[in-house]
Parts: sequence; C-alpha cells; structure tokens
Amino acid sequence: AAINRTQERLATGLKVNSAVDNSVAFFDAATLTGRATALQLLKDDIDQAVSSVQSAVDGIEAIEDIVEQMKGLALSAKSDSSSTNRSKAAVQFNDLKSQLDNLANDSSFKGTNLLKGSPGNLKITFSEDGSSTLTVSGVASDASALSITTAAADWAADTNVDFAVNDLDSALTTLRSTALTLGSNASVIALRLDFADTLITALQEGAGKLVNADLNAESANLLTLQT
Repeated sequence: AAINRTQERLATGLKVNSAVDNSVAFFDAATLTGRATALQLLKDDIDQAVSSVQSAVDGIEAIEDIVEQMKGLALSAKSDSSSTNRSKAAVQFNDLKSQLDNLANDSSFKGTNLLKGSPGNLKITFSEDGSSTLTVSGVASDASALSITTAAADWAADTNVDFAVNDLDSALTTLRSTALTLGSNASVIALRLDFADTLITALQEGAGKLVNADLNAESANLLTLQT
C-alpha cells in the first residue's frame, strides 16, 4: 500500500490527489488554482488592452509628425512670394490633411479605435470580481477634431498661411496632451499586467505548496520501500 501510494505521488507529482488524502489542503489548493485561472483570463485581456492603447499612442505620434510637416510646409510657403509655389504648397498641405485623417482611421486594434472622428472607449477589468476597472476614453484626433482645415485661397495671402499655422500650433498642443494621457493609461495597464502575472505565480505556488509532492523525497522513499 505504501509503495502504491508513493508511486501515485511520483506519477501525478501530487501528495494530495483527492479530498480523501487531505480535504483541507485539497480544497484550499482548488480555491487558489481557481483564482489563478480566472486571473489568467483577465491577464490575457489586459495584455490585449496594452496593445490597443499603444496602437493609439503610436497613431498620435504619427499624426503629430504629419502636423509638424504641415506646419513646415506652411512656413515655407509664407516665405515664398511666388503665388504658383504657394498654390502647389497648398495642394501638398491638403494631401497631408487627408493622410492625417487616414492615420486616425487606421489606428485601431482588434476593432477598437481611440483616435478616429467618433472614437470608442476601452474598458479594462483588473479583478475577477469586476470591482477594479479602468476606462480609457478615446479622443477624436482627425483633422476635423483638431480644427485643421484645407488651405484657404491657395495661400495667396500671408493671412491665409498665418491662419493655418495658428490652427496647426493648437493641434500640436492638443496632440501632445492626448499623447500624455494615453501614455499614462498605457503605463497603468502595463503595471497591472505585471501585477497580475506576479499574483498568478504566487497563487500557483501557494497551491503547489499544499498539494505538490517532493519528488526527490518520494523517489528515495520508494527505493526504501522496495528494498
């Protein structure tokens, strides 16, 4: 009987294989394992949320780069007295504006877009009972939301260019604020992801201490019993 019990422990890796062996340890370990499993499912969702928010942050940075290009184009046109060159610059400006809208619309991850004209929101649950959550609110970051309009009158007058530059400066301020907010949210979610991973490991280790067998000790015990 002792040999059979030891062989079972070696085969399963458990010293408590059922409630008959040790009911308290068996059910306590089951509780810990169940919570670890529930947190593992949440951890996968949290991991996806990190990627979703990071996609939005990357999108904001790309949009900011385009706005910087648009501002450079406007300043260059203002310093050029040729109406033909200004008209060409205005066309390039409008093309960049379209690309800005495309970036905002393409900054999505698994169907969630935090930057398009009608942005979505992302709710992340951190605890298995749903008491701990975080909602990341989307911020419309397309040209319309940033108040960036097409080049007025092909930038024939300096005032037209100045109007565009003022809009672009305001847009850059808004984008930097949005990037800061999203970056902060991404950091919080990443911290909770690390915490969830640590907690899952602790729960699994706690369950193991209650039911796992010491394989070295059991192997030595089996040899003694066989002898």
